[in-house]
Amino acid sequence: MTIAVTGASGRMGRSILGLASDRGVETIAVSRTLTDVDEAASTCQPEDLPSVLAEQSVDALIDFTVPAASVEFLDACVDTETPAVIGTTGFEASELDRIERASDVVPVLRAANFARGVQGLLALVREAAGALPGYDVELTETHHNGKRDAPSGTANTLLDAIEAETDATERVYGRDGIQPRSDGEIGVHVRRAGSIRGEHEVVFAGNDEVLTLTHRAESRRVFAAGALDAATWLAGQEPGQYAFSEVIADT
Repeated sequence: MTIAVTGASGRMGRSILGLASDRGVETIAVSRTLTDVDEAASTCQPEDLPSVLAEQSVDALIDFTVPAASVEFLDACVDTETPAVIGTTGFEASELDRIERASDVVPVLRAANFARGVQGLLALVREAAGALPGYDVELTETHHNGKRDAPSGTANTLLDAIEAETDATERVYGRDGIQPRSDGEIGVHVRRAGSIRGEHEVVFAGNDEVLTLTHRAESRRVFAAGALDAATWLAGQEPGQYAFSEVIADT
């Protein structure tokens, strides 16, 4: 199997390249600043990706970059009918529309988080939210100091799950001064520090009790493993939009 990895010189890109090498998966590293990428079978500049996808047998693309670059890479996938796994977060509505249109032509799997444990956390959060009506809900997420979007895509996915199961609809980001809690509020707190891989904690409090659900990633390899699993699975699918939960259910 051959996978093109965009953002190959970044934190996630290098993790994917390293794990792919361990698994015997060939990779094409795509980045403007490629240095010492020994794990990749070959390298290319971003502007050369369309021709590389057209000329070489690439089974799937994995993208962890930024939204503007991600949709451009996706256009190249559409032109060459290459399945695309997208781990980039922070898309605007117009960019999400482009992703949806692309999925009419190629299989696309976009996920905010590729850790299998986060899928378990989502299931537990949904169950707890439905079982604990009226409880106060607070969410805290922590990532490394270089992460761009806040809250994280995973945090927003968790918030969507909570809102789907409760009457809470108001997201309050941090607190300052005199700000008493109101009904229907979900407190959201974002921390950025050091090289923390990713932590998400959801607290349900009420009835003189507290339930805390937490996921902590110990290494980026957990996300890399999930992304590679997704790419392997997606290569055999028809055009459409897919979720990482489908990969877990089928593997």
